[in-house]
Amino acid sequence: MLEEERKMIQELSIADLERAQAYARDLGRGLKIIRTFPQGVTIFGSARLPQNNKYCVAARELGQKLAMNGHAVITGGGPGIMEAANHGAYEYGGRSIGLNITLSHEQFPNPYLTDMLQFEYFFARKVMLAMSAKVYAFFPGGLGTMDELTEITILMQENKMPVMPIFLFGKSFWRPLDKFYATKMEPAKLIGPKDRKIYKMTDDINDIVRAANKIGHPKIKTNYYDGFGEATNHPLRQNQAK
Repeated sequence: MLEEERKMIQELSIADLERAQAYARDLGRGLKIIRTFPQGVTIFGSARLPQNNKYCVAARELGQKLAMNGHAVITGGGPGIMEAANHGAYEYGGRSIGLNITLSHEQFPNPYLTDMLQFEYFFARKVMLAMSAKVYAFFPGGLGTMDELTEITILMQENKMPVMPIFLFGKSFWRPLDKFYATKMEPAKLIGPKDRKIYKMTDDINDIVRAANKIGHPKIKTNYYDGFGEATNHPLRQNQAK
């Protein structure tokens, strides 16, 4: 340990050390659990939508089709879009995983989970939702969904994680955001011309299933992101450079 690091730790208060340990526990438990299932498809979306909403109906069908093709379904574990996707996977007998957190609109895990982990901190939960996936599907949602979308896209934009497929399901919902990027941010050079290619808008859940099938089924206890940050010769970094 460097001398400056030793001094920094010595200057931390008890409260800071306890907080750091709590963060580490949340991350450690999550990393341990996600190694027990293969990377699947993480599905994001609103916790507030009823199950008869058209987007929930589509999410349930997506969860079922992913399970039929042998892919684990990962969500935030709550109601709304998450419950629908988990329900679809669960009713087919697939792996249905919920990474839950207690919120005002997301108090309890939904009943369609084969695996569940409760988180205390948003950032730890987001790390696991990202690392659990080989494909990301974003259904309509609120600020939480937007937070997750922008964080994952910027990590891909800045080459901090592999560029994996991101689908924005529901073109009519997502098109205004894409238009804002195209007509406001890109002309102002706040984003580059390639940034809008990180994601794809779709109204067809089969696009998501096909992307997962194309990537295939990684072995349990392996992860596409292993060594990505440290190794410039990582296979996924080489693929991005092509």
